[in-house]
Amino acid sequence: MKVGGRWRYLYRAIDRDGNLLDTMLSERRDRSAARRFLRRLLDGAAQKPLRVTTDKHPAYRKTIRWIVGRKALHRHNQYLNNRIEQSHRPIKQRYYPMLGFGRFDSASRFCTAFDELRHYLRIRPTHSKPVTSSTRREIFIARWSTLMAELVS
Repeated sequence: MKVGGRWRYLYRAIDRDGNLLDTMLSERRDRSAARRFLRRLLDGAAQKPLRVTTDKHPAYRKTIRWIVGRKALHRHNQYLNNRIEQSHRPIKQRYYPMLGFGRFDSASRFCTAFDELRHYLRIRPTHSKPVTSSTRREIFIARWSTLMAELVS
């Protein structure tokens, strides 16, 4: 995404169910940014992942081996990466009409808050059962009311 007329890079991590684990906006896309993101991700995790799926950027290979370990399977097939690319879609849809951000700090805060709020309000089917529209509406209203009550107090 563009911040102040320059390209910046949004790192995101999701689990196999599509749940958001972490988000980080970085000024560069290099090994140190990848290390910083993976360290931050693993600090909040209970255990190290067995598989990591990324795009084919060269900074990831050594970073994953160094931080996650040699036993972790690093997958970088373009089709396996579709889930993370699709999880970028909502933020892109919100970002494009805004024509970018002026400052890096505000862009970072926006990306983090937008992803966390979207993840909180998202209603996922449980045990492969579809959720009806009326149930979705009730759950959304309950979560929204809880969120507003938290913000007011």
